[in-house]
Amino acid sequence: MSAVADEIWAILRGISETNRELSESHKEFKQEQKALQAAQKETDRILKKLSVDVKEVNKSVGRLTNRLGEFVEEAVRPSAVRLFRERGIDIHEVQQNVTAKRDGEALEIDLLVVNNEDVVVIECKSNLSIDDVNEQLERLEKVKRLLPRYKDCRILGAVAGMVIPDNVATYAIRKGLYVIGQNGEHLELRNDVSFAAKIW
Repeated sequence: MSAVADEIWAILRGISETNRELSESHKEFKQEQKALQAAQKETDRILKKLSVDVKEVNKSVGRLTNRLGEFVEEAVRPSAVRLFRERGIDIHEVQQNVTAKRDGEALEIDLLVVNNEDVVVIECKSNLSIDDVNEQLERLEKVKRLLPRYKDCRILGAVAGMVIPDNVATYAIRKGLYVIGQNGEHLELRNDVSFAAKIW
């Protein structure tokens, strides 16, 4: 009888010990859960701050890109007359930041160099890309529609950049555009002298 009682007491002590361990494990789990929740809150806070920081960086980069674009415009503007006169296109006036809106369509042009018969539409970028070239081609399609005073002129296109990858320059030239890039201290037309520009 006493052996059975001892066994029962041993089982009860085992159950009690298991309950105690379970209780401690539960407490530890709760503590870990609280720590995880605190860590999650801190992570959320850091991510929120990071998101705000990224937005600020993007704004700064956007402002810098715009400023670089303006810098390219300012560099190209005085050279445009010389560059196109060297190619037999006599320029009488240079217009900067030309905008037009008609019938729900809009047009923005960085530089417009003009004589009595020719209008060269120049898009200036700090780092010229294929997308920039394609946008310029779309822009050229709109010029006579949105600037009808030039409807009887030959519309020519050009792209300019501080950085122009070779493949982008080749693509632009193949599409019939003049390409204005830097060569040391000076700007030059990257098109060879036999180049025949597309006329819009």
